[in-house]
Amino acid sequence: MSPILLFSFVIGYFLILLGVAAYTSRNATNETFFIGNRNSNWVLVAFGMIGTSLSGVTFVSVPGTVGNLVNGGYGGFGYFQVILGYIIGYMVIAFVLIPLYYKLNLTSIYHYLEIRLSRESYKTGAFFFIISRLFGATARLYLVINVLQIFILDQMGVPFVVTTAIILLMILLYTWKGGVKTIVYTDTLQTSFMLLGLVICLVYILSQMNISFGDALVRMKEHDYLNVFDTNLLNKSFFLKNIIGGAVIAITMTGMDQEMMQKNISVKRMQDSQKNIITFTTTLVIVNLLFLVLGGLLYLYMIDKGAFYQEKTFLFQNKNIIGDDLFPTIALYHLPQTIGIIFIIALISALFPSADGALTALTSSFCIDILGIKRREDMSEAEQKKTRMTVHLSFAFVFLLCILLFKWINNKSIIGVILDLAGYTYGPLLGLFAFGILTKRTLKTGYGVTAICLLAPVLSYLLGKNAPVIFKGYQIGFEMLLINGILTFIGLWLFSKKQS
Repeated sequence: MSPILLFSFVIGYFLILLGVAAYTSRNATNETFFIGNRNSNWVLVAFGMIGTSLSGVTFVSVPGTVGNLVNGGYGGFGYFQVILGYIIGYMVIAFVLIPLYYKLNLTSIYHYLEIRLSRESYKTGAFFFIISRLFGATARLYLVINVLQIFILDQMGVPFVVTTAIILLMILLYTWKGGVKTIVYTDTLQTSFMLLGLVICLVYILSQMNISFGDALVRMKEHDYLNVFDTNLLNKSFFLKNIIGGAVIAITMTGMDQEMMQKNISVKRMQDSQKNIITFTTTLVIVNLLFLVLGGLLYLYMIDKGAFYQEKTFLFQNKNIIGDDLFPTIALYHLPQTIGIIFIIALISALFPSADGALTALTSSFCIDILGIKRREDMSEAEQKKTRMTVHLSFAFVFLLCILLFKWINNKSIIGVILDLAGYTYGPLLGLFAFGILTKRTLKTGYGVTAICLLAPVLSYLLGKNAPVIFKGYQIGFEMLLINGILTFIGLWLFSKKQS
């Protein structure tokens, strides 16, 4: 397939996004950028959040996990254990966190930490969000850019760093003025394209294999692809670890994440924001199931073509296509050109929602939480706008550096990297919010909060590394986030006193 043809579709898609941005950013102010003037449509927010949550990682990495039975981790439908945990977590967000945020009329959700605990807690929470979202978003972005690089840009002689810079420039251009208001609409458009691509690929693979959906499930069961629950307590993928971990991941990576919640609190009414979360949760479960089914179909399709397992690889024509390489390899090399084009459009539709929202949220959090421009009476609207644009541009450059770092690491299953990182970076946020909500204690003055939140991930890391020796083979999985949060909570308790 011609790389120039595929690249032309990428450019055409971007021009559509620019058109939407131009329309939605008319008369935009700083309030438009930060919180969409609190006038977003909850239906659009719910639908667009699907694209943000799924991202290119779900589109490429989740199908690849299904047949990855030889490299540890999930294998089969094991990832669905995490999805079950998500359901619990999103209900906590809908009925605990959202009422809290609306009651306090927050622009930045980390302002809650200042109201309830201290200014140091507020700054520390915002700092950990920035670190968490920075690495999480750039890992997701790296995965999709790397696919575009390997299958399109390498053949055109374009270096990886140039590809990354161009993509980031595209994102900068269409988020430059409208911010959240623009993203609500562009994410809705992109989610539509992504889900359409998923359904078309599913239907086409079934038709090519000339089997029904039921027959496909029977064949998947024969290859152990339908296994969901891991009952071995020692494994990282033990079902209770994953369900609890999934719940905590949802609470922290959505409910305590400024990127995700700034869209929710941009809705005018709290009840509509809650509808958004419930609708989003239902759709997310269904879509993730479809991605797992697609993964099983892709492995079966390649087995029929002659692919086979050998040690820790899944070989086809002497090339290992296991994990993240599976879907793009099949779509671009072993299916008709039309399907390849649909795959590329769906892939970039998965790329932009996770990147544009992260870039906007990081800019918002740094300006509001770290620089405090909303509190500065000496700054005019024009000066605030200039500061915001400078920060926006600076984060784009930091994105570039982080993506180059992930390129250097070159991990074959990026979804595992993202969730492992979340365990260390979101843990202190979990501890801070839990301490504020579940206790009535006040923190002592000083710089103890920041020290506690820095020490907890270090202790969690050391515990995770030594757990198999200390606990006779037990491996810490997604419960790392919970452990990290508990250590933070204990530290805050020791550093606190009863309210007078």
